[in-house]
Amino acid sequence: RPLQNRALEEILASSGDQKQGPILVLDQVTDPRNVGAILRSATAFGAAAVIVPDRHSPKESGAMAKSASGALDHMPIARVPNLARSLDKIGQQGFWRIGLDSKGTQTLRTAMTGHSIALVLGGEGKGLRRLTREKCDVLARIPTNPAVPNLNVSTSAAVALYELLRSIR
Repeated sequence: RPLQNRALEEILASSGDQKQGPILVLDQVTDPRNVGAILRSATAFGAAAVIVPDRHSPKESGAMAKSASGALDHMPIARVPNLARSLDKIGQQGFWRIGLDSKGTQTLRTAMTGHSIALVLGGEGKGLRRLTREKCDVLARIPTNPAVPNLNVSTSAAVALYELLRSIR
């Protein structure tokens, strides 16, 4: 059965404290195994919630649940009708919106601030859409070997969440 969708406003109201983990925003991540792996990493590294668009994101399924290894039951998920407007609301609530992009102007470490953080990740292959990139406060990259300039979205999420957790401990 589909899980109950959480309202974005409810998540923002309970996630505004800097001691809370980041919010993850997934921009058209379509592979249920990637979403499941992201949910697992989000739970393991203390994220507050995951935001996905209603369209162009998979519904909860056996493949997602298997990849999430139990995290599907623990991580609040909000499905939103318009990701750009949701990013506006997230910013208005004081979140620093960091878009992960291999061509980002800063490394993730330098992009982190004392703000509550919303980590924005793009879909497989295409990355962040133009409007999504424009709604981010900063575009950051995870430094990698030039031979492999970018990582799978679920791997990027895990590395970024670890770096964020490490910065607050």
